Amino acid sequence: MSERATTGAAIGLENLTKRYPGNPEPSVDDVSMEIEAGETVVLVGPSGCGKSTTLKMINRLIEPSSGRIRIDGEDVTDTDPVKLRRRVGYAIRSAGLFPHMTVAQNIAVVPKMIGWPKARIRERVEELLDLVGLDPGEFHDRHPRMLSGGQQQRVGVARALAADPPVLLMDEPFGAVDPITRDHLQDDLIRLQHELRRTIVFVTHDFDEAIKLGDRIVVLRERSRIAQFDTPEAILTNPADDFVSGFVGAGAALKRLNLTRVRDVGITACPTLSIDDPLQEVVGRLRGSATNEILLLDRRRRPYKWLRRGDLVRARGSLARAGTLVRSTVTRDATLRDALEAVLTDHAGRVAVTGPGGEYEGVVDMETLMKSVHRLLQADRLEALERRHEVEEARAGRRWVGRSPVGRERPGEVTGA
Repeated sequence: MSERATTGAAIGLENLTKRYPGNPEPSVDDVSMEIEAGETVVLVGPSGCGKSTTLKMINRLIEPSSGRIRIDGEDVTDTDPVKLRRRVGYAIRSAGLFPHMTVAQNIAVVPKMIGWPKARIRERVEELLDLVGLDPGEFHDRHPRMLSGGQQQRVGVARALAADPPVLLMDEPFGAVDPITRDHLQDDLIRLQHELRRTIVFVTHDFDEAIKLGDRIVVLRERSRIAQFDTPEAILTNPADDFVSGFVGAGAALKRLNLTRVRDVGITACPTLSIDDPLQEVVGRLRGSATNEILLLDRRRRPYKWLRRGDLVRARGSLARAGTLVRSTVTRDATLRDALEAVLTDHAGRVAVTGPGGEYEGVVDMETLMKSVHRLLQADRLEALERRHEVEEARAGRRWVGRSPVGRERPGEVTGA
Protein backbone atom coordinates (compact mmCIF):
# COMPACT_ATOMS: atom_id res chain seq x y z
CA MET A 1 0.00 0.00 0.00
CA SER A 2 1.25 3.49 -0.84
CA GLU A 3 2.15 6.06 1.80
CA ARG A 4 -0.57 8.57 2.59
CA ALA A 5 -0.41 12.08 3.95
CA THR A 6 -3.74 11.66 5.74
CA THR A 7 -3.55 10.42 9.33
CA GLY A 8 -5.99 10.29 12.19
CA ALA A 9 -7.44 13.48 13.66
CA ALA A 10 -7.92 14.33 17.33
CA ILE A 11 -11.56 14.61 18.46
CA GLY A 12 -12.76 16.74 21.34
CA LEU A 13 -16.27 16.65 22.77
CA GLU A 14 -17.10 19.51 25.13
CA ASN A 15 -20.23 19.34 27.31
CA LEU A 16 -22.14 17.58 24.53
CA THR A 17 -25.85 17.26 25.33
CA LYS A 18 -28.89 16.01 23.42
CA ARG A 19 -32.45 16.73 24.51
CA TYR A 20 -35.55 15.56 22.70
CA PRO A 21 -38.90 17.42 22.94
CA GLY A 22 -41.27 15.92 25.47
CA ASN A 23 -38.52 14.10 27.37
CA PRO A 24 -37.70 15.75 30.73
CA GLU A 25 -34.28 14.04 30.90
CA PRO A 26 -31.54 14.47 28.27
CA SER A 27 -30.64 11.40 26.18
CA VAL A 28 -26.99 12.46 26.36
CA ASP A 29 -26.01 14.57 29.33
CA ASP A 30 -22.96 16.87 29.30
CA VAL A 31 -20.39 14.49 27.76
CA SER A 32 -16.78 15.66 27.52
CA MET A 33 -13.87 13.57 26.27
CA GLU A 34 -10.62 13.88 24.34
CA ILE A 35 -9.75 11.25 21.73
CA GLU A 36 -6.21 11.21 20.44
CA ALA A 37 -5.32 11.14 16.76
CA GLY A 38 -4.87 7.61 15.45
CA GLU A 39 -6.36 5.72 18.38
CA THR A 40 -9.36 3.40 18.54
CA VAL A 41 -11.82 4.38 21.27
CA VAL A 42 -14.76 2.07 21.96
CA LEU A 43 -18.00 3.30 23.52
CA VAL A 44 -19.62 0.50 25.49
CA GLY A 45 -22.60 0.44 27.79
CA PRO A 46 -26.06 -1.03 28.35
CA SER A 47 -28.76 -0.76 25.70
CA GLY A 48 -30.36 2.68 25.60
CA CYS A 49 -27.52 4.46 27.41
CA GLY A 50 -26.99 6.89 24.50
CA LYS A 51 -23.76 5.57 23.02
CA SER A 52 -25.04 5.56 19.40
CA THR A 53 -26.53 9.03 19.88
CA THR A 54 -23.16 10.28 21.12
CA LEU A 55 -21.43 8.73 18.10
CA LYS A 56 -23.88 10.25 15.61
CA MET A 57 -23.42 13.71 17.09
CA ILE A 58 -19.72 13.60 16.10
CA ASN A 59 -20.65 13.77 12.39
CA ARG A 60 -23.94 15.54 13.19
CA LEU A 61 -26.27 12.88 11.88
CA ILE A 62 -27.89 13.90 15.15
CA GLU A 63 -27.54 17.59 15.98
CA PRO A 64 -26.45 18.30 19.56
CA SER A 65 -28.72 20.48 21.69
CA SER A 66 -25.67 22.09 23.26
CA GLY A 67 -21.92 21.64 23.53
CA ARG A 68 -19.06 21.70 21.03
CA ILE A 69 -17.38 19.21 18.69
CA ARG A 70 -13.78 19.74 17.63
CA ILE A 71 -11.88 17.73 15.00
CA ASP A 72 -8.15 18.44 14.88
CA GLY A 73 -8.81 21.60 16.88
CA GLU A 74 -11.40 22.94 14.44
CA ASP A 75 -14.87 23.61 15.84
CA VAL A 76 -17.24 21.75 13.50
CA THR A 77 -20.39 22.25 15.57
CA ASP A 78 -21.79 24.95 13.28
CA THR A 79 -20.15 24.05 9.95
CA ASP A 80 -21.98 22.56 6.95
CA PRO A 81 -22.94 19.04 8.17
CA VAL A 82 -22.79 17.58 4.63
CA LYS A 83 -19.20 18.74 4.17
CA LEU A 84 -18.38 17.44 7.64
CA ARG A 85 -19.72 13.96 6.81
CA ARG A 86 -17.52 13.78 3.72
CA ARG A 87 -14.53 14.11 6.06
CA VAL A 88 -15.77 11.45 8.47
CA GLY A 89 -16.18 7.81 7.42
CA TYR A 90 -19.26 6.02 8.76
CA ALA A 91 -19.92 2.27 8.94
CA ILE A 92 -23.09 0.78 10.40
CA ARG A 93 -24.67 -2.54 11.30
CA SER A 94 -25.62 -4.66 8.25
CA ALA A 95 -23.35 -2.47 6.07
CA GLY A 96 -26.22 -0.32 4.69
CA LEU A 97 -25.12 -0.78 1.07
CA PHE A 98 -27.24 0.59 -1.77
CA PRO A 99 -28.83 -2.56 -3.26
CA HIS A 100 -29.17 -1.18 -6.81
CA MET A 101 -25.44 -0.30 -7.00
CA THR A 102 -22.51 -2.61 -7.64
CA VAL A 103 -19.76 -3.05 -5.07
CA ALA A 104 -17.56 -0.59 -6.98
CA GLN A 105 -20.36 1.98 -7.23
CA ASN A 106 -21.08 1.70 -3.51
CA ILE A 107 -17.44 2.34 -2.62
CA ALA A 108 -17.20 5.23 -5.09
CA VAL A 109 -20.18 7.20 -3.73
CA VAL A 110 -18.31 9.82 -1.68
CA PRO A 111 -15.28 10.22 -4.00
CA LYS A 112 -17.72 10.80 -6.87
CA MET A 113 -19.67 13.39 -4.84
CA ILE A 114 -16.55 15.39 -4.05
CA GLY A 115 -15.39 15.38 -7.65
CA TRP A 116 -12.56 12.88 -7.86
CA PRO A 117 -11.51 12.01 -11.46
CA LYS A 118 -12.75 8.65 -12.78
CA ALA A 119 -9.26 7.18 -13.02
CA ARG A 120 -8.51 8.07 -9.39
CA ILE A 121 -11.85 6.59 -8.24
CA ARG A 122 -11.22 3.37 -10.17
CA GLU A 123 -7.74 3.03 -8.66
CA ARG A 124 -9.07 3.76 -5.16
CA VAL A 125 -11.87 1.18 -5.46
CA GLU A 126 -9.42 -1.55 -6.48
CA GLU A 127 -6.99 -0.57 -3.74
CA LEU A 128 -9.69 -0.68 -1.05
CA LEU A 129 -11.12 -4.01 -2.20
CA ASP A 130 -7.65 -5.48 -1.95
CA LEU A 131 -7.17 -3.81 1.44
CA VAL A 132 -10.32 -5.39 2.91
CA GLY A 133 -9.49 -8.82 1.50
CA LEU A 134 -11.83 -8.95 -1.53
CA ASP A 135 -10.46 -9.76 -4.99
CA PRO A 136 -11.22 -6.71 -7.20
CA GLY A 137 -11.64 -8.87 -10.30
CA GLU A 138 -14.19 -11.07 -8.55
CA PHE A 139 -16.19 -8.50 -6.55
CA HIS A 140 -15.98 -5.23 -8.53
CA ASP A 141 -19.26 -5.71 -10.43
CA ARG A 142 -21.25 -7.75 -7.94
CA HIS A 143 -24.39 -6.42 -6.25
CA PRO A 144 -24.88 -6.58 -2.46
CA ARG A 145 -27.44 -9.42 -2.74
CA MET A 146 -24.65 -11.60 -4.18
CA LEU A 147 -22.45 -11.15 -1.11
CA SER A 148 -22.33 -12.88 2.25
CA GLY A 149 -22.89 -10.85 5.41
CA GLY A 150 -19.17 -10.67 6.10
CA GLN A 151 -18.41 -9.58 2.54
CA GLN A 152 -21.05 -6.85 2.76
CA GLN A 153 -19.46 -5.54 5.96
CA ARG A 154 -16.04 -5.46 4.29
CA VAL A 155 -17.52 -3.41 1.45
CA GLY A 156 -19.17 -1.14 4.02
CA VAL A 157 -15.78 -0.49 5.67
CA ALA A 158 -14.20 0.12 2.25
CA ARG A 159 -16.94 2.64 1.43
CA ALA A 160 -16.38 4.43 4.75
CA LEU A 161 -12.66 4.72 3.94
CA ALA A 162 -13.13 5.65 0.28
CA ALA A 163 -12.39 9.39 0.51
CA ASP A 164 -9.43 8.80 2.86
CA PRO A 165 -11.09 10.34 5.96
CA PRO A 166 -8.99 10.91 9.09
CA VAL A 167 -11.93 9.81 11.30
CA LEU A 168 -13.97 6.61 11.07
CA LEU A 169 -17.19 6.17 13.09
CA MET A 170 -18.48 2.60 13.46
CA ASP A 171 -21.91 1.90 14.98
CA GLU A 172 -22.09 -1.80 15.94
CA PRO A 173 -20.83 -2.71 12.45
CA PHE A 174 -20.35 -6.42 13.19
CA GLY A 175 -23.50 -7.01 15.22
CA ALA A 176 -25.51 -8.72 12.45
CA VAL A 177 -23.06 -11.48 11.46
CA ASP A 178 -22.31 -14.91 12.92
CA PRO A 179 -19.62 -15.24 15.63
CA ILE A 180 -16.94 -16.75 13.36
CA THR A 181 -17.38 -14.07 10.69
CA ARG A 182 -17.42 -11.45 13.43
CA ASP A 183 -14.05 -12.63 14.74
CA HIS A 184 -12.56 -12.41 11.25
CA LEU A 185 -14.00 -8.93 10.69
CA GLN A 186 -12.56 -7.76 14.00
CA ASP A 187 -9.16 -9.12 12.97
CA ASP A 188 -9.46 -7.33 9.63
CA LEU A 189 -10.21 -4.04 11.41
CA ILE A 190 -7.19 -4.47 13.70
CA ARG A 191 -5.00 -5.13 10.66
CA LEU A 192 -6.42 -2.12 8.79
CA GLN A 193 -5.92 0.16 11.78
CA HIS A 194 -2.35 -1.08 12.14
CA GLU A 195 -1.73 0.01 8.53
CA LEU A 196 -3.82 3.20 8.37
CA ARG A 197 -3.78 4.65 11.91
CA ARG A 198 -7.06 6.51 11.50
CA THR A 199 -9.01 7.77 14.50
CA ILE A 200 -11.78 5.23 15.10
CA VAL A 201 -14.76 5.68 17.40
CA PHE A 202 -16.53 2.34 17.70
CA VAL A 203 -19.85 1.57 19.41
CA THR A 204 -20.66 -1.87 20.80
CA HIS A 205 -22.63 -3.48 23.62
CA ASP A 206 -20.16 -6.40 23.73
CA PHE A 207 -17.42 -5.82 26.30
CA ASP A 208 -15.26 -8.62 24.88
CA GLU A 209 -15.33 -6.85 21.51
CA ALA A 210 -14.39 -3.58 23.23
CA ILE A 211 -11.39 -5.22 24.90
CA LYS A 212 -10.23 -6.75 21.63
CA LEU A 213 -10.48 -3.60 19.52
CA GLY A 214 -10.00 -0.62 21.79
CA ASP A 215 -6.84 1.30 22.63
CA ARG A 216 -9.12 2.88 25.23
CA ILE A 217 -12.67 2.07 26.33
CA VAL A 218 -15.38 4.45 27.51
CA VAL A 219 -17.82 2.66 29.83
CA LEU A 220 -21.06 4.64 29.78
CA ARG A 221 -23.92 4.82 32.26
CA GLU A 222 -27.41 6.06 31.41
CA ARG A 223 -27.48 9.30 29.38
CA SER A 224 -23.89 8.61 28.27
CA ARG A 225 -22.41 9.66 31.57
CA ILE A 226 -18.84 8.37 31.70
CA ALA A 227 -18.25 5.72 34.37
CA GLN A 228 -14.65 5.02 33.32
CA PHE A 229 -12.45 6.05 30.38
CA ASP A 230 -9.26 4.05 30.37
CA THR A 231 -7.21 1.32 28.71
CA PRO A 232 -8.65 -2.22 28.59
CA GLU A 233 -5.92 -3.40 30.99
CA ALA A 234 -6.77 -0.72 33.56
CA ILE A 235 -10.51 -1.40 33.39
CA LEU A 236 -10.02 -5.16 33.78
CA THR A 237 -7.57 -4.90 36.67
CA ASN A 238 -8.92 -1.79 38.40
CA PRO A 239 -12.60 -1.07 37.60
CA ALA A 240 -13.71 2.33 38.86
CA ASP A 241 -16.79 1.12 40.76
CA ASP A 242 -19.40 -1.63 41.07
CA PHE A 243 -21.16 -0.53 37.88
CA VAL A 244 -18.00 -1.04 35.82
CA SER A 245 -17.23 -4.31 37.63
CA GLY A 246 -20.71 -5.56 36.81
CA PHE A 247 -20.32 -4.61 33.18
CA VAL A 248 -16.94 -6.32 32.93
CA GLY A 249 -18.52 -9.44 34.38
CA ALA A 250 -16.92 -12.59 35.70
CA GLY A 251 -13.66 -14.03 34.43
CA ALA A 252 -11.68 -10.80 34.09
CA ALA A 253 -8.43 -12.79 33.99
CA LEU A 254 -9.61 -14.84 31.02
CA LYS A 255 -10.90 -11.69 29.30
CA ARG A 256 -7.31 -10.53 29.28
CA LEU A 257 -6.70 -13.15 26.60
CA ASN A 258 -8.26 -10.55 24.30
CA LEU A 259 -5.36 -8.20 25.04
CA THR A 260 -2.64 -10.44 23.60
CA ARG A 261 -2.31 -11.13 19.88
CA VAL A 262 -1.17 -14.27 18.12
CA ARG A 263 1.75 -12.25 16.71
CA ASP A 264 3.00 -11.77 20.30
CA VAL A 265 3.45 -15.52 20.97
CA GLY A 266 5.47 -18.24 19.30
CA ILE A 267 4.31 -19.08 15.77
CA THR A 268 6.01 -22.26 14.58
CA ALA A 269 6.28 -24.04 11.24
CA CYS A 270 4.84 -27.40 10.34
CA PRO A 271 5.47 -29.61 7.27
CA THR A 272 3.31 -28.55 4.32
CA LEU A 273 2.55 -29.84 0.83
CA SER A 274 0.34 -28.64 -1.99
CA ILE A 275 -2.82 -30.36 -3.12
CA ASP A 276 -1.15 -30.67 -6.55
CA ASP A 277 1.88 -32.60 -5.23
CA PRO A 278 2.07 -36.26 -6.31
CA LEU A 279 0.65 -38.78 -3.87
CA GLN A 280 4.01 -40.54 -3.66
CA GLU A 281 5.66 -37.33 -2.44
CA VAL A 282 2.96 -36.89 0.21
CA VAL A 283 3.52 -40.46 1.39
CA GLY A 284 7.28 -39.91 1.55
CA ARG A 285 6.96 -36.67 3.49
CA LEU A 286 4.54 -38.20 5.97
CA ARG A 287 6.81 -41.18 6.59
CA GLY A 288 9.75 -38.87 7.16
CA SER A 289 7.87 -36.34 9.33
CA ALA A 290 8.73 -36.27 13.00
CA THR A 291 5.29 -34.80 13.77
CA ASN A 292 3.31 -37.60 12.07
CA GLU A 293 1.25 -34.86 10.42
CA ILE A 294 1.33 -32.64 7.33
CA LEU A 295 -0.77 -29.61 6.44
CA LEU A 296 -2.08 -29.80 2.88
CA LEU A 297 -2.43 -26.39 1.18
CA ASP A 298 -4.76 -25.51 -1.68
CA ARG A 299 -3.63 -23.86 -4.92
CA ARG A 300 -3.68 -20.41 -3.23
CA ARG A 301 -1.53 -21.70 -0.33
CA ARG A 302 -4.46 -21.65 2.06
CA PRO A 303 -4.78 -24.38 4.74
CA TYR A 304 -6.98 -27.15 3.35
CA LYS A 305 -6.50 -30.48 5.17
CA TRP A 306 -4.53 -32.07 7.97
CA LEU A 307 -3.02 -35.39 6.85
CA ARG A 308 -1.77 -38.17 9.13
CA ARG A 309 -0.07 -41.43 8.24
CA GLY A 310 -3.17 -43.47 8.95
CA ASP A 311 -5.21 -41.30 6.57
CA LEU A 312 -3.29 -42.58 3.55
CA VAL A 313 -4.24 -46.17 4.31
CA ARG A 314 -7.92 -45.19 4.16
CA ALA A 315 -7.39 -42.93 1.13
CA ARG A 316 -6.84 -45.86 -1.30
CA GLY A 317 -4.64 -43.83 -3.57
CA SER A 318 -6.63 -40.57 -3.56
CA LEU A 319 -6.04 -37.43 -1.48
CA ALA A 320 -9.65 -36.41 -2.07
CA ARG A 321 -10.81 -38.94 0.54
CA ALA A 322 -7.86 -38.48 2.91
CA GLY A 323 -7.37 -36.27 5.91
CA THR A 324 -9.42 -33.83 7.97
CA LEU A 325 -10.63 -30.50 6.60
CA VAL A 326 -9.24 -27.40 8.32
CA ARG A 327 -12.23 -25.91 10.12
CA SER A 328 -10.67 -22.87 11.74
CA THR A 329 -7.72 -20.57 11.14
CA VAL A 330 -6.54 -17.37 12.83
CA THR A 331 -4.54 -14.37 11.66
CA ARG A 332 -1.56 -12.79 13.42
CA ASP A 333 -3.94 -10.06 14.62
CA ALA A 334 -6.31 -12.55 16.25
CA THR A 335 -6.37 -12.64 20.04
CA LEU A 336 -5.22 -15.54 22.17
CA ARG A 337 -8.85 -16.12 23.03
CA ASP A 338 -9.67 -16.54 19.34
CA ALA A 339 -6.74 -18.93 18.94
CA LEU A 340 -7.72 -20.96 22.00
CA GLU A 341 -11.30 -21.31 20.77
CA ALA A 342 -10.03 -22.40 17.33
CA VAL A 343 -7.73 -25.01 18.86
CA LEU A 344 -10.56 -26.42 20.97
CA THR A 345 -12.91 -26.44 17.98
CA ASP A 346 -10.50 -28.47 15.85
CA HIS A 347 -9.68 -30.95 18.66
CA ALA A 348 -6.16 -31.20 17.24
CA GLY A 349 -3.99 -29.23 19.64
CA ARG A 350 -3.02 -26.52 17.14
CA VAL A 351 -4.44 -23.97 14.72
CA ALA A 352 -3.06 -22.67 11.41
CA VAL A 353 -2.08 -18.98 11.24
CA THR A 354 -2.89 -17.19 7.97
CA GLY A 355 -1.98 -13.92 6.27
CA PRO A 356 -4.27 -11.19 4.86
CA GLY A 357 -5.22 -13.33 1.83
CA GLY A 358 -5.75 -16.50 3.86
CA GLU A 359 -2.31 -17.89 2.92
CA TYR A 360 -0.53 -20.18 5.36
CA GLU A 361 2.07 -18.58 7.67
CA GLY A 362 2.54 -21.09 10.51
CA VAL A 363 0.79 -22.71 13.47
CA VAL A 364 0.15 -21.99 17.14
CA ASP A 365 -0.22 -24.97 19.44
CA MET A 366 -2.06 -25.59 22.69
CA GLU A 367 1.14 -25.71 24.76
CA THR A 368 2.10 -22.18 23.68
CA LEU A 369 -1.40 -20.89 24.41
CA MET A 370 -1.58 -22.51 27.85
CA LYS A 371 1.79 -21.04 28.85
CA SER A 372 0.43 -17.60 27.92
CA VAL A 373 -2.77 -18.23 29.91
CA HIS A 374 -0.73 -19.24 32.97
CA ARG A 375 1.39 -16.09 32.68
CA LEU A 376 -1.74 -13.91 32.56
CA LEU A 377 -3.31 -15.68 35.55
CA GLN A 378 -0.07 -15.38 37.51
CA ALA A 379 0.11 -11.66 36.69
CA ASP A 380 -3.47 -11.23 37.92
CA ARG A 381 -2.68 -13.02 41.18
CA LEU A 382 0.37 -10.81 41.78
CA GLU A 383 -1.64 -7.65 41.06
CA ALA A 384 -4.38 -8.80 43.46
CA LEU A 385 -1.77 -9.42 46.19
CA GLU A 386 -0.24 -6.00 45.61
CA ARG A 387 -3.64 -4.30 45.85
CA ARG A 388 -4.43 -6.22 49.04
CA HIS A 389 -1.08 -5.18 50.49
CA GLU A 390 -1.75 -1.52 49.59
CA VAL A 391 -5.19 -1.67 51.25
CA GLU A 392 -3.71 -3.23 54.41
CA GLU A 393 -0.99 -0.56 54.55
CA ALA A 394 -3.58 2.18 54.11
CA ARG A 395 -5.69 0.73 56.94
CA ALA A 396 -2.62 0.46 59.17
CA GLY A 397 -1.77 4.09 58.40
CA ARG A 398 -5.26 5.22 59.38
CA ARG A 399 -4.95 3.45 62.74
CA TRP A 400 -1.85 5.55 63.50
CA VAL A 401 -3.42 8.90 62.73
CA GLY A 402 -3.92 10.86 65.97
CA ARG A 403 -3.92 14.35 67.47
CA SER A 404 -0.22 14.75 68.19
CA PRO A 405 1.65 17.74 66.66
CA VAL A 406 3.33 15.46 64.08
CA GLY A 407 -0.03 14.01 63.12
CA ARG A 408 0.68 10.41 64.22
CA GLU A 409 0.66 8.58 67.52
CA ARG A 410 3.74 6.78 68.81
CA PRO A 411 3.61 2.97 68.93
CA GLY A 412 1.49 1.73 71.81
CA GLU A 413 -0.49 4.94 72.17
CA VAL A 414 -4.27 4.99 71.88
CA THR A 415 -5.80 7.95 70.11
CA GLY A 416 -7.74 10.17 72.55
CA ALA A 417 -6.40 8.46 75.69
